[in-house]
Amino acid sequence: MIKAGIIGGAGYTGGELIRLLLNHQQVEISYIMSNSQAGKKLYNVHRDLLGLTELAFTSDYSNAIDVLFICSGHGKSKEFLANNHVDEGITIIDFSSDFRLKENGNDFIYGLCELNKSQIREAKKIANCGCFATCIQLGLLPLAKGRLIKSEVHVNAITGSTGAGQTKVDTTHFSWRNNNISVYKAFRHQHLDEVVQSLQQEDISFDQQVNFIPMRGDFTRGIYASMYLDCSEKIEEIIEAYSDYYGDSPFVFITDHNPSLKEVVNTNMCYLYLERIDNKLLIISILDNLLKGAAGQAVQNMNLVFGIDEKSGLNLKAAVY
Repeated sequence: MIKAGIIGGAGYTGGELIRLLLNHQQVEISYIMSNSQAGKKLYNVHRDLLGLTELAFTSDYSNAIDVLFICSGHGKSKEFLANNHVDEGITIIDFSSDFRLKENGNDFIYGLCELNKSQIREAKKIANCGCFATCIQLGLLPLAKGRLIKSEVHVNAITGSTGAGQTKVDTTHFSWRNNNISVYKAFRHQHLDEVVQSLQQEDISFDQQVNFIPMRGDFTRGIYASMYLDCSEKIEEIIEAYSDYYGDSPFVFITDHNPSLKEVVNTNMCYLYLERIDNKLLIISILDNLLKGAAGQAVQNMNLVFGIDEKSGLNLKAAVY
């Protein structure tokens, strides 16, 4: 059994990770750290876990594990690792943005399975991707691989309220979010740097502008991204390029119908839809921000590291209606 420890398990992504690992036949959760919830049963915080586990949150760290998931907020992971000794044999999978960008001294592998599968299999430190970044990259990477991005890319993407985390702020209150929609961090969203970094990994000459308009939606989970750029290639050639790129990716599917968000919510799937309209290529990419965009991706990374079926613990599928 793979013994797992979780740091910061009281939030939305931590809760999703706990649910996945409790149902993973090859994983045993050793402990879940939360300074704010220490001593409380998991189901006192994540109410839907009642009847599934009697585990309680703890404030004590231990190295008696095989994999450590760090689900703390941005900036907190560096702080935790600076203040706690993690044995070299332990695989670290970090959910924050602290180690996603390649900087001097950063030895974390960027944890997008569809891009870095072979490196992830050998990694001891993995930086889980941002949710918006995952959705956008999966929509664009095959084009970068074929050096087919020859114009600015325009991205409009909307995310559910869980994307903002569990900390209460003005824009997460029900009375504000319900029946409402708004733009935030236009052209300046922090996930853009990840996107560009990965596109340049596939195409070292990539230098096009990625224009990203993020939006807050009045639903709880999921990301719906629509992207477009100039295109002179035939749509059949584009679809073939995507099919080849994701040939060994068990969670990414090219669909021939214009998809709706409900088709991927509560799953680890990403659906891609491609359509050429005049001289523009339209790409629609959809996924669940808490699963493929966070906890599901982390479990997928763990599966690769420990040499087990990439889909283990992730065969989730909810009804569309």
